[in-house]
Amino acid sequence: MSFSKYSLALAIASAFPVSAQAQSSDTSELDGIVVTATRTAITADAALAPVEVIDSDAIARSQAGSLAELLRGRAGINLSNQGGAGKLSTLFVRGAESDHVLVLVDGVRIGSATSGLASFQYVPVALIDRIEIVRGPRSSLYGSDAIGGVIQIFTRRDRGDASFRFQVGAGSHGRREGSLGVGGSTARGWFGIDTAFQTTDGIDACRGAGFPVFAGCFVDGQTDRDGYDNHSFSARGGMDIGASVTLEANALHVSGHNDYDGGFVDNSDIQQQALGAQLRWKASDRVDLRFNIGSNKDASDNFLGTVANGDFASRRDSTSAQADIALAEAQLLTLGVDWLRDRVDSDTDYDDTRRGNRAAFAQYQGKIGANDLQLSLRRDDNDQFGGETTGTAAWGLNFADTWRITASYGTAFKAPTFNELYFPFFSNPALRPEASKTVELGLAWRGETTRLRLDAFSTGVKDLIAFNFTTFLPDNLQEARLRGAELRIDSIWSGWDLGASASWLDPKDRATGRDLPRRARETARLELDRGFGKFRLGITGSAEGDRYDDLANTRRLNGFATLDIRGEYAFHADWTLQGRVANVFDAHYETAAFYNQPGREFFLTLRFRPMR
Repeated sequence: MSFSKYSLALAIASAFPVSAQAQSSDTSELDGIVVTATRTAITADAALAPVEVIDSDAIARSQAGSLAELLRGRAGINLSNQGGAGKLSTLFVRGAESDHVLVLVDGVRIGSATSGLASFQYVPVALIDRIEIVRGPRSSLYGSDAIGGVIQIFTRRDRGDASFRFQVGAGSHGRREGSLGVGGSTARGWFGIDTAFQTTDGIDACRGAGFPVFAGCFVDGQTDRDGYDNHSFSARGGMDIGASVTLEANALHVSGHNDYDGGFVDNSDIQQQALGAQLRWKASDRVDLRFNIGSNKDASDNFLGTVANGDFASRRDSTSAQADIALAEAQLLTLGVDWLRDRVDSDTDYDDTRRGNRAAFAQYQGKIGANDLQLSLRRDDNDQFGGETTGTAAWGLNFADTWRITASYGTAFKAPTFNELYFPFFSNPALRPEASKTVELGLAWRGETTRLRLDAFSTGVKDLIAFNFTTFLPDNLQEARLRGAELRIDSIWSGWDLGASASWLDPKDRATGRDLPRRARETARLELDRGFGKFRLGITGSAEGDRYDDLANTRRLNGFATLDIRGEYAFHADWTLQGRVANVFDAHYETAAFYNQPGREFFLTLRFRPMR
């Protein structure tokens, strides 16, 4: 099936509201409370920034085997993967660099301080309760890394009577997986504890080339399967201390082993850990105080066969204090301070292995008649690059009961990574932070059963860090211009749950006029689900246009489309059998040159979750 035909079908489905045959369901079922966009609790529809929420029911229905599968094709998102399950996956939000998106787990910043990348390919779907995706700059609230947007992952939590949950599954390429959890609440607290594993024989990750081509994984003839193992644990809970104080804590630990192709390293032991705690004090009717601590560890021990060949570990410790002050009805002032420390521990001799960042921020959210306003300002002071000031101004107007228009302007920045600054012989300690300016317009419509949102944006990124082939060092060489539009529809129609999105992107290197690599200009995603008594059927279709794999735009990757079909049967009130066929038409494609992707795959899962 050609990309053009399939993408056209998806775009048509995404471009028009569904028929007026809507039943009694309404958009209240589509609402949800989000916290990532403003660092305060608001509804998704009230947010001035484009926000998408993937809740636990949607995650369960999708039967996605990885976070990448769950995110692929959604509005504003491009993904690149190097060889299947567990392999390096990079994510581009609105065409920004893969390290220009901030990833949080339960409020804790994750990612490697050396590479700047969050290893979200290691976060198991079985432990995720919901995901919030915020598109657009958020440095005025979060500091570095949030040029393209923020993705926050929340691990499982439970309210109600304590109960167990269980699932086990198997599928193509020797995949086996399972999870077990328990959670519930008492009169004064709540908790959730889960453990999961996933193992697969994998596919042949890379069809690279050695001397003299040096392409892909830079080695010839490694045609073995490249497996992946993941063992994970999460715990999240809280308790009320008196009438005005709440204490919460969370922990996520992931460890595993990864095989891949390469001439210097071909397997790794990996570890990802996020720990956090929050104390919330309702000081008065008008003042809400929150104190947070967090710690993230990202580590890998690398081998060539059985011979050790490098280890990298970084740790990020953070502390924050935030005060939400109700000035009047629908008038909220937020004041806060953040502290962050990055540390690197490696057998590679970095020139510097420590840096600290201190920041203060303020935000105003107000409603004046039909107008919504958001103003935020932040000052970061970093040990390495000095100070950066960022800000955001956003406005929204509600009209004709069902329509809303939004406009915003925001600045953001990205601090250079330890690899870019201090990696021996291939770094540049004089690098400046990357800085961006974004202008955005949005139009939203809300009906009884349907929500539609269209956003257009233009982002300029100054001092974009790239490899200088003249000096063979990273340098502030380029300025990027990122322009695009995104369309999102959510609807409940004649018993069907519909989610559709389409994105158009123009990611330019202004110095050369060429496209930035690994960003598809067009993407689309369509999800349809419906229950038939004890049965439920669904499809997920995604399509992506052509892209280039290199800055010179000499290596083109063809567009592609995939279709997944899934079904489930609730043969008991507490038991469900799920089945999925991924990539039904066995499409062959690459999202990174020379790195293979799985063809048609089959999966079967048995789930147990007591009805509450």
